[in-house]
Amino acid sequence: MLVRLTLALFWLLPVAAAQPAATPVGFTEARQYRVHRRLSLPGSVEASLISRVASEIAGLVTEVPVREGERVKKGDLLARLSERSLELSQRAAQAQLEEAEARQKLAERNFERARELSASGVFSRQQLDDALYEFRAWQGRIDNLRAEIDRIRYERERCSIRAPFDGIVISRHTEVGEWLKVGDPVAEVLSLEELDVVVNVPERYYRTVREGALARLTLDAFPGSFVRGRVSAVIPRAEPQARTFPVRVRIRNEAGRIAAGMLAQVELDGVFETGEGPRLATIVPKDAVVREGAELRVYVLDGDGTAKAVQVSTGAAVGAWTEVNGAVAPGQKVITRGNERLRPGQRVAGERVDYPLP
Repeated sequence: MLVRLTLALFWLLPVAAAQPAATPVGFTEARQYRVHRRLSLPGSVEASLISRVASEIAGLVTEVPVREGERVKKGDLLARLSERSLELSQRAAQAQLEEAEARQKLAERNFERARELSASGVFSRQQLDDALYEFRAWQGRIDNLRAEIDRIRYERERCSIRAPFDGIVISRHTEVGEWLKVGDPVAEVLSLEELDVVVNVPERYYRTVREGALARLTLDAFPGSFVRGRVSAVIPRAEPQARTFPVRVRIRNEAGRIAAGMLAQVELDGVFETGEGPRLATIVPKDAVVREGAELRVYVLDGDGTAKAVQVSTGAAVGAWTEVNGAVAPGQKVITRGNERLRPGQRVAGERVDYPLP
């Protein structure tokens, strides 16, 4: 009898050991909440700051160290012009200044001597005035030469054409060996630190849009994620045919992933679908919604301790929560932590995670 019991335990042990341990997860109950359906409008990302950097002086291009697509910092060199002729002009002006300063010192001594002789009656008033005029003339010559040297130094500084702000070179318009005239473009620099999303708002919603209002944006290039922004400008002039008003939403681009020309969907704070009041909806924390391929899913903690996948679609955003449409009912435990790698039917051990309602 003892032998049979031992054999039975021997065969059962591998079966028990083969069962995987339950995966720890966090869960939160789905809630019922009164929500508005916010108006979602398409928009296009544009640069809020773009500059076609031009040359302030004429000259021969000797260096263009940047390439298209290259990131630059404020003050980085975009192009350099030859300084040779300006250097020669500065040396000549400096030599003339030194000569004028020497002659001014001589004129000053002559004036002091003329004043002494005039006081003793040896020099006439005319001779004293001539000596004073000579001294002042050389002082004026010195001031003029110093201004000329300052101008040449300024132009030599302008031979180094630099980036006016942090950004990306999107095009360059000159090459080594070209002659630039005043105002000729050197390069075009685009700032990606802050961007504008331009949205065309229909006339019936125009009065509800306010400058400074918050906005929530989803970008077609980054499905499943969103960006926060603020309305930076409401343009009070409608497009003649569409009767829509341009609204600019300013967003930060700290990661540098967003590029000008991308498409976005924009929800403006306080702007709701016309004629639709608050309604009861099922909401879950946004962390509960996972994207698997082209589908959105919520994992529900089933009564038998397993994770059940439910396909959903999302609706209005409510703070850290979102409306879901699908087979999810208020009160069901939806998995909000550890759901990224779950599989349907996987055993889980749940722990409650609290999400405050807005």
